Amino acid sequence: MRGEYKVPGGKLVAVDVEVTDGSLGRVAVSGDFFLEPDDALSRIDAALTGRPEDASVADLTAAVKAALRPIDTLVGFTPESVAVAVRRAVGRATGWHDHTFEVIHEDVPRAPAVNAALDQVLLEELAAGRRGPTLRFWEWVEPAVIIGSFQSLRNEVDLEAAGELGIDVVRRISGGGAMFMEAGNCITFSLVVPASLVDGLTFEQSYAFLDDWVIGALADVGVRASYSGLNDIASPAGKIAGAAQKRVVGGGVLHHVTMAYDIDAEKMTRVLRVGREKLSDKGTRSAAKRVDPVRSQTGRSRAEVIAAFDAHFRARYGCVDGALRPEEVARAEELVATKFGTPEWTARVP
Repeated sequence: MRGEYKVPGGKLVAVDVEVTDGSLGRVAVSGDFFLEPDDALSRIDAALTGRPEDASVADLTAAVKAALRPIDTLVGFTPESVAVAVRRAVGRATGWHDHTFEVIHEDVPRAPAVNAALDQVLLEELAAGRRGPTLRFWEWVEPAVIIGSFQSLRNEVDLEAAGELGIDVVRRISGGGAMFMEAGNCITFSLVVPASLVDGLTFEQSYAFLDDWVIGALADVGVRASYSGLNDIASPAGKIAGAAQKRVVGGGVLHHVTMAYDIDAEKMTRVLRVGREKLSDKGTRSAAKRVDPVRSQTGRSRAEVIAAFDAHFRARYGCVDGALRPEEVARAEELVATKFGTPEWTARVP
């Protein structure tokens, strides 16, 4: 059996494994990484041989580390990446190419609260085995502030200013920070995947791993970007996007990204109480200036950028056209009425 893992920003690690009586009978690690001295590779192979077939990433990582000497140098990969590749080889973890993704991009916009509810619905449907991995691009009309699951409403949002400007406030199920979203000025998409795809990865590693294709798609439209911190995507001109996650234990992972296409920074500072800090984080000091890293760096329309992202994802992974099912939409609308559209949920952290 063979497993592969491409380290985000690093090299490919491949592992060929033979399993005998529940143990790793033969292990051969290879890849385009760099390793000195040469004999370290045989020591890694030997350290993994004989380990239980169902050994955890932590156990396999510890075995690799124990085989390494202080003089050994690993470049472009880590002991953890070897362990993930082993888990994939024996079928305990999966890779991108083990799945076929549905890609959904509706022409009809939906209210921000419905979009937030759909994220929960699709995650639940995947965890229940009724839906496969899915990439969904959001479309909406009403301006909104989408706050993280654990943020304080009054500390994050000027509710009086939001009411004056007709801006909805919606709390999502994932953590992270507040997002100021106007139709046509942001690009937002959600990725729902099985937990097996991020098996063995830390939360920090999984963010970069699930957004590796985004860095490639940005390069396609002329933006040189990289991951910054835990969950931000940045370019030399400043922050471009932020990601957030929600996991269902033993089930699925929701990973969504909001990208600044052409933000009205002055309006954002009126609504978000931490607007000035966000502006600084995005590479501009003046509230009168628009935060537009994607528009200004690409010269393309929002629709063209989304099309490029869609094409890059489809070229990279196995995809089919997808659509929301009537029962999924109905469930989302029910959740808006009982959860996402209620004061109790929106102000659950006052």
